[in-house]
This record gives sequence, C-alpha cells and structure tokens, in this order.
Amino acid sequence: MGRKIEVTDVILRDAHQSLMATRMAMEDMVPACEYLDKAGYWSLECWGGATFDSCIRFLNEDPWERLRTFKQLLPNTRTQMLLRGQNLLGYRHYEDSVVSKFVEKAAENGMDVFRVFDALNDPRNLEVALNAVKRTGKHAQGTICYTISPVHTVEKFVEMAEQLVEMGVDSICIKDMAALLKPQPAYDIVKGIKDRCGKDLLVHVHVHSTTGVTLVSLMKAIEAGADIVDTSVSSISLGPGHNPTESLVEMLEGTGYETGLDLELIYKARDHFAQIRPRYKEFLSEVTGVETEIFKSQIPGGMLSNMESQLKQQGQGDRMKEVLEEVPRVREDAGFPPLVTPSSQIVGTQAVFNVMMGKYKVMTGEFSDLMLGYYGKTAAGKNPDVVATAKEFGKKDEITCRPADLLLPEWEKLESEAFKLEGNNGTPEDVLTYAMFPQVAPKFFKERADGPINVGKDPALTSAKADSSHPGYLAGPIEYEVTLNGNKRKVTVAPV
Repeated sequence: MGRKIEVTDVILRDAHQSLMATRMAMEDMVPACEYLDKAGYWSLECWGGATFDSCIRFLNEDPWERLRTFKQLLPNTRTQMLLRGQNLLGYRHYEDSVVSKFVEKAAENGMDVFRVFDALNDPRNLEVALNAVKRTGKHAQGTICYTISPVHTVEKFVEMAEQLVEMGVDSICIKDMAALLKPQPAYDIVKGIKDRCGKDLLVHVHVHSTTGVTLVSLMKAIEAGADIVDTSVSSISLGPGHNPTESLVEMLEGTGYETGLDLELIYKARDHFAQIRPRYKEFLSEVTGVETEIFKSQIPGGMLSNMESQLKQQGQGDRMKEVLEEVPRVREDAGFPPLVTPSSQIVGTQAVFNVMMGKYKVMTGEFSDLMLGYYGKTAAGKNPDVVATAKEFGKKDEITCRPADLLLPEWEKLESEAFKLEGNNGTPEDVLTYAMFPQVAPKFFKERADGPINVGKDPALTSAKADSSHPGYLAGPIEYEVTLNGNKRKVTVAPV
C-alpha cells in the first residue's frame, strides 16, 4: 500500500455554512452520522465557525447540546471545530480566562480537534487558545490563513509555521477560505514546512472550490507531503463550498496515495444530503459555477453577497464594480490582512463607505480599530495617513501590544449578567453562550424550551399551488413596513 492520505469531511459544518448560510438543522444531519462515522475519516468537522451563532439566532437549538449529540453519534471519529483564536466564536477579543474556559468546556462536551486561527495571522492572538487546548489534552491545530499580496511569500508562511511549532501545536493547517491557493504555491508551502519543521509534523490543507483550481492544489499538496486534506460529501460541495470527497478518492486511484475511505458508505451519506438539500433552497448560494475573478479581488463569496446587499439597501446596487476595485486599495492601506471573518467584513464595509461617501470621509469603528492595532498586527505596515484619520475617528491611539492585554478580567461580570436572564440554566456553558452573543442569547434562553426550529421547507409545499390544503402558504403579495438603520421602508413579500 502507498502512503495513506487522511481526510477530514466538512459536511456537518463548513459545507452547509458555505452553501446554505449555516441553516442546516441537526435533525437533518443525524441520519447521515452513522455512515460518516464508519467511513474511515481522520475527523469530521461539525462545530464552531458560524454554527454557534446560527443555532441560537435561527434554529432555537443549544449549540452545546449539538456538540454532545455529535459526540454520541460519532464514537469512532474525531470531532473537529473551527475557533477564531482570541475571538472564540464571537466578533470581539475576549479576555484570557474566558478563552480558556471556552476551550475547557468545548473539550468537556466532546470536542477533539481544535483548529485555531486568527484573521490577521497574528500568532499572539492564537497563543492562549492553543495553550488551553494543550492543557485539556486535545489536538491543537495551529492555522495559517492563506492569502495573496506582495508581502505574503512562501518564506513568510513557512516562518509562521515555525512559530506555531514553537508554541507546541500538534499539527499545522493551511486554511484557504477564498480558493486562492493555486497548485504550485500549495506544493511549495507544504514542502517548505516539511523541510523546515520536520517530516513528522502533520500538515492539514483546507481549500474551498470557488475558483475551480483547488482540487489540483490538493493533489500538489499531497505530492509535497501533506498528511490530511479537507473535502465535503459531493451533494453539498463545489461553488463557494469545497471539493467533493468522492472526487478526491477517485483522483488518487493508481497514484500510490490512498485514503482508505469506504465510498459505499459515503454514497449513502451523499444520497441523504441530496434529499435534504432542496428544502434549503431559499438559503442556497447563487454562486454555482467557477469565479476566477477572485484571484484579482481576493473577495470570498460570503463577502461579495454582504457588500451587494449593503449597496442595494442604500439604493446604489449599480456601484458594485467600483467597490470591487476599492477593496484591494483599502486592504493595502490596512497592511494586507487576509480576507476572512471578521477582517473581510471590516474591509468590505469600509470599501462600500469609500465609494458612497468619499475616501475615508466616514470610517467604521471596526475599521479604525483595525488600523490602530486593536485586532492585532498585520503582515505589512499600514498607510500612515489613514492611521492618522483612524485616530481622529476612533478618538484613541495606536497600540502595538497584544490587544487582549488591554482587557480586564470579565468572567465574573459575564456570569452575573448571564445568570439574571430568564431561562438561563446556571451553567458555565450558558455564560459562554451569553458572552459570545449578548444580544441574541436572552431571547434564545427564554425560548429554548420550545425546542429546535427547522427552517428547511418542504419542496412539495413551496412548489404547490396556493390553496387551503396548505396552511401557512402565501396566497398573494403582502406588504410590510420595516425600519432599517432608522429609515422606514415598504417591503412586499410575494409567493414564489
């Protein structure tokens, strides 16, 4: 037998996050778990990313309960999550004790592999979370966010891998969220890491499929020595999602590399998700083909749709081209941050503001924080004129320390606030849910007892003619008045 290539399947998390706005209900994943668990994967990514937010915001589901359920349903396979370093799963930096507590509770509830990343690739924002994982005895995976810029070279990525190895990580992940990793750099980076950090270091490669080149990149990464790759069951793959698991298995046939995966079981999972998929039609990404323009703009799919809706809300939907040209300029001013949550939203929104109101005439609080170092250190220096403007807007100075060093201990405060909320169950897990999403958690705690909501629609129902036998189906257009950013607007909702 040739060299074994391990596979992580992202079907239970990133696949539906990328293709159907993280809306998949737990009940729609449960039936496939038995097949996935026995198929022979290295791990199954099933938690973290946007799932925590989506569970409490849209699905009335306790994310901790989801994790415990996965642990029961996947006894033979490692569970894996995506953790945003010092941001955990929220959108700000948390004080160190909160980060440690989150990791401890995630491990206790059933998490095995923690893929820890930072949007700016600032190792200082990874250290506390990685150390916390090490203390629990679970697998700490240090992550390098792949991006392209004049300052992001193979050598720089290899140097970051060395820093992560010094922190004691169990493996390194090269994370390519925008499908920018072309075959040759994939080969060069993996080979560079293996040469510099030792052949025994596990290297894990994660790519999306948006640009159409990354299945080849996985092949080249494997040839360079990559140990594990990420794919997704084919019925929820491609577009802004991931390369199909079955295609990877077939591609490796006769190459001397083998995954050892059981395709028959994966076909059963595929058929299950193929049946589920149409029910989430309203959330499905409209990007279904290939988008090579991303190599120019570097803009991941989720960020594109976000900027489009911002422009449309302001009645300036026709200015998208100008915004796309502005994004790389804003990114350069900010020191070339990789465009991944939350930096993608921050840079994208600022580009929209620049186009609509004039260059840096208005600056968001988040963008001024990014310019002033409150998210961490960027790969390149920042535009000093824009830094000066950020100081005026932010009414504060630039910092060079690790941002979380400025935070005061906050666990006790969070605990006392969370425990006052109706429906809170008095556990550290509930305190952490509140810490991540203080605006959403109170409503969730109050309604949790009603049980999970499945937002998938029965296709037979949505395509049926409107009649009295389908209660709840819209018979004709209904007009609503909504308030958006303080402005009232009329919205008409009509049946499809």
